[in-house]
Amino acid sequence: MMVRVVLPTPLQALAKVGAELDVEAGDAPSVAAVLDALEARYPMLRGTMRDQATRRRRAFIRFYACETDLSHESPDAPLPAPVVARAEPLLVIGAMAGG
Repeated sequence: MMVRVVLPTPLQALAKVGAELDVEAGDAPSVAAVLDALEARYPMLRGTMRDQATRRRRAFIRFYACETDLSHESPDAPLPAPVVARAEPLLVIGAMAGG
């Protein structure tokens, strides 16, 4: 299944792509499946959104869909139905920290 994905500007520049991409996420779309597909298609993104050894999300990366933070859910959890139906994108957000 194709999923719409929106990347933050620094990752767009790294991959030399526009803001929104169509990604083939297999029969059971999940955050993990989307990241697998993105990293396969754009190898320069490997290690930017998740650690390659542990496959855990990087601390300053968040995943949102349908106004819901998916960052702390299992990366293998199914994506929300509107994302699977392509009505909503999966948003990859670069979080900021500061004091």
